[in-house]
Order: sequence, then structure tokens, then C-alpha cells
Amino acid sequence: MTVARLRVLSILAGGAVGALARAGMSKAVPHGSGGWPWATFAVNIAGVLVLAWVTTRLSEMVAPTRYWRLLIGTGFCGALTTFSTFQVETITLAKGGHVGLAFGYAAASLVAGMVLAAVATVIARRRRYG
Repeated sequence: MTVARLRVLSILAGGAVGALARAGMSKAVPHGSGGWPWATFAVNIAGVLVLAWVTTRLSEMVAPTRYWRLLIGTGFCGALTTFSTFQVETITLAKGGHVGLAFGYAAASLVAGMVLAAVATVIARRRRYG
């Protein structure tokens, strides 16, 4: 099997697991009209955490590999997180008369994502640099 095919298989395998995880979360944590979309919020935050940790860990701490970044970063995190659903939910909240909740959801998602990306990076580096 060629390297290119193995890379594609890595993305497909990670994407399948990420998509199943997101589907499971949306089924386990449904939200009603005008409610906080916890499932999307949780998968996006989890994806940020994993992607920041993996990116830092793989680029700075271990020997370069051909497949881990594609498997976890591109495949798993790419399928787990969802900007389009986040966008649709935010607009739906605003159009439904929940403008404050829409702004709060967008702001919380951005702030939590940035903070957790920084935390995950620090944690990934701490193990090596102390």
C-alpha cells in the first residue's frame, strides 16, 4: 500500500470515529428550541483541547510521523468539531428571539476555545520542559 493511501486511510479512520462521537453526543444531549446547544458546545471544546494538545505534542515532542496528525488532527478532530452547526445554532437562536443567548453562546465558545487551546499547549509542553 502506498504512503498516500495510508494517509487517506488515516483521515478516514479518524473521521469515522470523530463523526460517531459527535453523533453520539448530539443524541445523548439534545437541546430544545431556545436552549443552550450543549452537545455542539462540548464537542467543539473537546476538539479544541485535543487538537491543541496533539498538534503541540506531535510537532514539538515526538519524532515526525506520517499518520498520527492526519488520524487525530485532520480526521478525528475535523469530524468531531463542527463550525457549520455552531453557526446555524447561533443564527437560529438569534432569529428565535434569543439574541442574548446567541451572543453568549458565540462568546463562550470562542473564549473557552482560546483558553483551552492555550491550556492544552501548556500541558503538552510541561511534560518535556518541566
